[in-house]
Amino acid sequence: MDKKHIFFFDGMRCVAALAVIVIHALGPYRHELGQIPMGEWITAITFNGFSRWAVPVFILITGALMLSDKRPFDMKYYLSRRLGKVLIPFVVWSLFYAYLSGWTIEGFSGDTVKEALAQSYHHQTYYHLGFFYYFIPLYVAIPFLQLLVRKFDDSALYALTGVWLLTTLLFLLRIDGPWSEQFWLYMGLLPLGYILYQKLPVTQGVVITAVILGVGAMILSSYMVVQGSVEEGRYYVGRWFSYKTLNTALAASMIFIVCKAYAENLAPSAKRVVRFISKYSLGVYLLHPLFLWPMNELGLHVGHPAYMVPFWVIVSGSLALATSWLLSLSSKTRWLLP
Repeated sequence: MDKKHIFFFDGMRCVAALAVIVIHALGPYRHELGQIPMGEWITAITFNGFSRWAVPVFILITGALMLSDKRPFDMKYYLSRRLGKVLIPFVVWSLFYAYLSGWTIEGFSGDTVKEALAQSYHHQTYYHLGFFYYFIPLYVAIPFLQLLVRKFDDSALYALTGVWLLTTLLFLLRIDGPWSEQFWLYMGLLPLGYILYQKLPVTQGVVITAVILGVGAMILSSYMVVQGSVEEGRYYVGRWFSYKTLNTALAASMIFIVCKAYAENLAPSAKRVVRFISKYSLGVYLLHPLFLWPMNELGLHVGHPAYMVPFWVIVSGSLALATSWLLSLSSKTRWLLP
């Protein structure tokens, strides 16, 4: 695999990490339909609709890099350096957040912690850790997808990805079948990331098409959730905010293509900031809920989401970034944030 550092992936990790924090910072507003002014609620939902690409972008990056690796497959290296690097910190942070889940403003509940741990084999101990429950299993598929890329021509790859895209549309439209399996719907992001990286040229026409489809998908998703929620009289997303649907895949692909096309145009000073955030992006992902805890438990989100969401994104994101950097300074804690 090319050892040259590729900057646009830093840009993607940076914006994806920020978008994840946006999704979690707006959390308290989602269920306040009818309790806060409609304009405020719609603003929060629109923030949500325009950020759902965050998690798929991380998987697209993994697919782009892992399927581009031309080195012979080494099982020992793969399990220890690839899978183990993610799996071990995940277990440790799951234990930590199980403990945190027991704390509320009323005090500590050991029963809540016990319940979180009892369910942890199939359910996250804290809301943001759900990502790992569908990301880690993808490591089973990666060696087979690498084989597909190396041994077959591009038509096989395009066919697989085309079928997958069709099933994401079927899933969005609630036409369920064997293709609705979660593993399959997440797995398709891996070859899509490889195609966007290695096969799709970044021309003006490609960028314009990607922006039209991506922004259109985000607008449509936000509209459908607002309309559906108003009709139901409660927060109702259907599958429009799912990470496994065509609309989200289009939005994530747009982010990939735009970063690939324009990230290198950033000023040197901006690139240094982006590289720094990118280096600790997984740490930001893992740690930011710790700094959103006061907002959630003390109701500190009260105010218009147009300024409160960015405020808490900056606060929790900055503190998570600083903590990630501090943990990286010692070999005793560095492994906690791969």
